[in-house]
Amino acid sequence: MTYYIQTSPRRMLRRWMSSDQTPEADHYLPVNVREEDDGYTLTAVVPGLKADDLNIQVLDGVVRIEGEYKLDDGDYMLAELPNGKFRRTLRMPASVEADKVEAKIKDGVLTLRLPKAESALPKKIKVNVK
Repeated sequence: MTYYIQTSPRRMLRRWMSSDQTPEADHYLPVNVREEDDGYTLTAVVPGLKADDLNIQVLDGVVRIEGEYKLDDGDYMLAELPNGKFRRTLRMPASVEADKVEAKIKDGVLTLRLPKAESALPKKIKVNVK
């Protein structure tokens, strides 16, 4: 008798996308990740933050985004906007060229362009006919 074991896509996704919720991180940063032929595009909503407010690191296929939302001091009747530090760590499924990563913020949306490493791209092999 043969048993075939297949991992659940949800379990693999949970392992792939780990959230780094430590005592220093007050908030969880939701992201969208889209795979393209030559890389990945990661987007996250970071309202009110500028490029200087974020720390983005890429090392060995792991992307880490850190930052802090700062509210002015004062008494609020209702405070629903994010306040405090956040950190998000993602392990990409394939290696990433850290030197070629591009980041931009426009209208409160952070967009990271993460190109795949040359070793992770599919190789085209030509077949010779004799």
